[in-house]
Amino acid sequence: MRVVDQPGVARSGVPRWVRAHSTLTDSTPTDSTPTDSTPTDSTPTDSTPTDSTRPDSTRPDSTRTRAVVAIHTVIAVMCFGMLAGTFCNITVIAQELASPPQQDLTRSDVFVAGDQGITLYRIPGVVVTPSGTVLAYCEARRDSRSDWGEIEVQLRRSEDSGRTWEVAQQIAHRGQRIEGNPRKKTGGEHEQTVNNPVAIVDRETGSIEFLYCINYARCFSMRSLDDGRTFSEPVEITSAFEPFRSMYDWRVIATGPGHGIQLRSGRLVVPIWLAYGQSGDHAPSASATIYSDDHGVTWHAGEIAVPDEGDFNDPNESMVTELSDGRVLMISRSVSKPNRKLVTFSPDGATGWSKPEFHSELPEPICMASIIALPAQQETVVFSNPHTLALDSSGQEIPAGRGKRRNLTIKLSRDNGLTWPQQRTLEIEDSAYSDLTILPDGRIGCLYEGRDRLIFATFTAAWISDGP
Repeated sequence: MRVVDQPGVARSGVPRWVRAHSTLTDSTPTDSTPTDSTPTDSTPTDSTPTDSTRPDSTRPDSTRTRAVVAIHTVIAVMCFGMLAGTFCNITVIAQELASPPQQDLTRSDVFVAGDQGITLYRIPGVVVTPSGTVLAYCEARRDSRSDWGEIEVQLRRSEDSGRTWEVAQQIAHRGQRIEGNPRKKTGGEHEQTVNNPVAIVDRETGSIEFLYCINYARCFSMRSLDDGRTFSEPVEITSAFEPFRSMYDWRVIATGPGHGIQLRSGRLVVPIWLAYGQSGDHAPSASATIYSDDHGVTWHAGEIAVPDEGDFNDPNESMVTELSDGRVLMISRSVSKPNRKLVTFSPDGATGWSKPEFHSELPEPICMASIIALPAQQETVVFSNPHTLALDSSGQEIPAGRGKRRNLTIKLSRDNGLTWPQQRTLEIEDSAYSDLTILPDGRIGCLYEGRDRLIFATFTAAWISDGP
């Protein structure tokens, strides 16, 4: 079996197709759970490239060079000013010379395995508050790499669009412990799995609504009124999932992952998935949404968006965005023979979902993806996901195959997601789950899983369209 990656340009300057040809190996399906945390070759496991390999503004050598040039130039200007009898604009010149130029692509490590005694950080989510603060959050898996275990939710804040980050804080779960891991025969009864964190920015109130689950069985909500510095006590909202039992007698529930959205109507929408197999099993499953029309005070079940029927096999992790025409687009992961993402539309994010369809331009490596509309550019939507497919020895796609989790690719649509003609590789190496956001200056932010760390990258829509 072999895997096909999308070519691009590597950070080192070597053409990506050269590096990909020398590093690609066979991909063997090994994992059936939606978050796929079992350490296989499809899960990020190694350390990311060092800063010296990145063309970012954070590289020490380039910063030192700019500083030296700035100092020498300022001295020369001051001497000239003294001779001429004027010192005007010296300070302005110094500031302009010392400031690093805006990079087309920047990166910073946000959560690194080993920090604070955490074995692995996974399942990224990111939002930007009304005041411009970036909130990056994730599952912090303390003792193992598994989806089940002693897991908490951590969050970091950035007030400069991701250039620097405040110290990580544990934000969930802060209520009474709810223990019980049905996937572990010994010791699981004392573990608390806090999973699938999802933040939703309420533009009308300025608050951050934050949802998460515990042991894939109960769902909680809390709120921040101070840009993510503090959060309210958690309130259980598991009852919002009960109406789904009429179609699926679920034993597992999960929000997101990633982020939820607020529609122009004010409605808050969060994608969710349900599994109705044995206790703790993540399959079989189906996708839907829950919503709130009162700023997160109460939550309600929408309709099933992607059922587990026909060609749709085990749909689960989904992302949503509101398009320029007011429709809500959902893109779902599944384990289906066509090896493509499932796409469906709703007029209100909760009901009236169109019949799901496999999108030919969005390969499905069986991995969570992200999607976000760009409000400043009509009908423009951005998508992120590993762009790989599993092929057999003759070069044919393997039905319901598993592409390697690498080659994270950013795609651009100019027609509300109908076609995706432009794309560019963000990370050629191991890379998996990702989440997208829009920064105050209009740049796009992407928090994604790299090798044993979560990385925050920023870029523009032009960076995508100008790529190879």
